[in-house]
Amino acid sequence: MKFKPQTCKAQLAVAAALTLAVPSFAQQYPSKPVRLIVPFAPGGTTDILARTLGQALGDNLGGQVISDNRAGASGNLGTEIAAKAPPDGYTLLLGVISPLAINVTLFGAQLPYNPDKDFAPISLITKVPQVISLHPSVPARSLKQFIALAKAQPNKLNYGTAGSGTSNHLVAELLKSATGIEIQHVPFKGAAPASVAVMSGEVDMMVSAPPAVINHFRNGRLRALVVSSLKRSPALPDVPTIAESGVPGFDATAWYCLVAPAGTSAPVIQKVHGALARAMETPAVRDKLLAEGAAPESSTPEELRLFIREEIAKWANAVKLAGAKID
Repeated sequence: MKFKPQTCKAQLAVAAALTLAVPSFAQQYPSKPVRLIVPFAPGGTTDILARTLGQALGDNLGGQVISDNRAGASGNLGTEIAAKAPPDGYTLLLGVISPLAINVTLFGAQLPYNPDKDFAPISLITKVPQVISLHPSVPARSLKQFIALAKAQPNKLNYGTAGSGTSNHLVAELLKSATGIEIQHVPFKGAAPASVAVMSGEVDMMVSAPPAVINHFRNGRLRALVVSSLKRSPALPDVPTIAESGVPGFDATAWYCLVAPAGTSAPVIQKVHGALARAMETPAVRDKLLAEGAAPESSTPEELRLFIREEIAKWANAVKLAGAKID
């Protein structure tokens, strides 16, 4: 098929206009509130991070950022909503290790999105160790004591997490595999309901990131046992690591990042990246994150893309090693 010269000129004019419009759009962006999808329930670590960052991110963007909690399916529900949202910069996702890395192996072909193809990476935000917490009535003051207790009564003790397939769940499964204990998994729809269940005595133990439980340690309603990182958490300096408590080399750290739907324009990604970087440098934000045990991190969009790919491979091996299953 041949095109008439007038038609070609018109198409070129439209293409040129669209090209020029992209930077202009980025300058005007945002002209309405930006939705930040949080793929877990209110009150948990992801929600706390979103609300800590939301105000500062909005201030630096020159607009409003509104958190939208969409919990369900181990983080897959909210993540899928973000993946299918219009790539116009008005939907962002607080990306989490479980739906963006672990669930690739856990859910396999059932995963309703592709973390590598369906998202435009923006920046890493933080890396957070997992902390194992006990109800005060559980007679164990150290990991060795807890292991002995669990081995003395197989499958009698149970543990709560923010859901099947989350990093909380997988860390517990890795611990079970490394120590030979048998404890029952009780999945909840978020860290907040899991912590309520432990404090009420409904479950014996929980695995979560520090922000979801750190205040409960301070008021004595929960007892911190160990953290999953290789080094101790600055927010919990008196809590030993799993590695130093008899499981050498144990290291499993959760992470959080910011992504947008694939196809979001580069100028908008750059603008959000810059606003996030400035937000992370805000003393109030940094101090809040550090107090909650979340060490601030940063990356370029491309570094984040490569990091997520590496994490998918890393946790694929961990899932297979632990034999973790979706309940």
